[in-house]
Amino acid sequence: MNILMLSSTFPYPPTRGGTQVRTFNLLKYLSQRHAITLVTQRDRNVTDTEIAGLRDCVDHLVVFDRPLNSGTTAGILKKIQRFGVFLQQGTPPSVLNRYSVEMQAWVDNFVQLGKCDVITCEHSVNEIYVQSHFQKQLKTIVNVHSSVYGSCLNQLATGISENALRDKINLPLLRRYEQSYCSKFSEIVVTTEEDKIQLQEFNPNSQITVIPNGVDLVCFPNRTADPGGHRLIFIGAMDNLANIDAVSFFSNEVLPKIQQYYPETTFDIVGSHPTPEVLALQEKPGINVTGRVHSMVEYLHKSTICVVPMRTGFGIKNKTLEAMAAGIPVVASDRGLEGLSVDGASKSLRALRANKPAEYVNTISQLFDNAYLRSELSRNGRQLVETEFTWDIAGKSYQQVCLGGG
Repeated sequence: MNILMLSSTFPYPPTRGGTQVRTFNLLKYLSQRHAITLVTQRDRNVTDTEIAGLRDCVDHLVVFDRPLNSGTTAGILKKIQRFGVFLQQGTPPSVLNRYSVEMQAWVDNFVQLGKCDVITCEHSVNEIYVQSHFQKQLKTIVNVHSSVYGSCLNQLATGISENALRDKINLPLLRRYEQSYCSKFSEIVVTTEEDKIQLQEFNPNSQITVIPNGVDLVCFPNRTADPGGHRLIFIGAMDNLANIDAVSFFSNEVLPKIQQYYPETTFDIVGSHPTPEVLALQEKPGINVTGRVHSMVEYLHKSTICVVPMRTGFGIKNKTLEAMAAGIPVVASDRGLEGLSVDGASKSLRALRANKPAEYVNTISQLFDNAYLRSELSRNGRQLVETEFTWDIAGKSYQQVCLGGG
């Protein structure tokens, strides 16, 4: 097949974050079997070397510059203008501020010339480039990494919204938007059953397939030994709102209570672009903020437990899967374990669940004190990833959707 993939996020190297990881690995799988044309955007952080690296992965790479959005008066006026469009036409500012007229013209021409059999939008932000009439001549797929309406609703419910008034105004608009854009696509792909239920409610007639994220098992090999000790770790991009909330909550409300029982407990916050709020956490005893590291898995292998105390953010968490793949026992919230079957009467125990501070203290204490339990979670977590959450498994499912058998 000739597949046109659209990604306004530059998906290379795949270590940059969740969106890049999913896009790159699905692209990598499909490119081994089909002719891929990838249309993407670069910002100032993308190097020529990275463009060359991505070009080696596809048949044809087309790169546009990311539109500039400055904080100048012109930029502020554009923001007001984009919100006006959101109210009138239904497209959110987060989509409009990445929109490229040149990229749209290129896509329209490519489709009109009949150069592809399938067009995929890698993340819903790219839906803007797909015209309603495209469905008449080719298969159109949107790979929804997470529901924008669901994410906004969850941020308001958990009280971590950066601007609650804005989000309350946006919520019904996002519902209308999600309902509207989904109707343009022959197939919708989501990462969890929860997102499927959410989108099915808006679009009862849509064909929706759940394809979870995966892990590169070469990049995240199983640990060879249990280091023991009292070393906790959190991994993820540290300019992400949901991650900032998670580490702030854990550092302020959980860690001090654990340190009352285990004074030598340390907490490594490992991930790129830590915000001033995250960097300030280093002033607390035992907390280390690393910033971007050369090897995430090295830090995981040195750790006793990986905590995933997410209170918001939809979809399967790469960080949870990566820790399990590396053989690190996981203690996580319901949100951190979304889409994963880790406990229950008929299942092997693959992670421990905690949502309230007292639950984290209890579960982490159990693991600190019980080497056998750590070994059980390590073994079962790795096995879960190997059998259900590799990029090979996800790629096969995505290919099936592209071929028409989703």
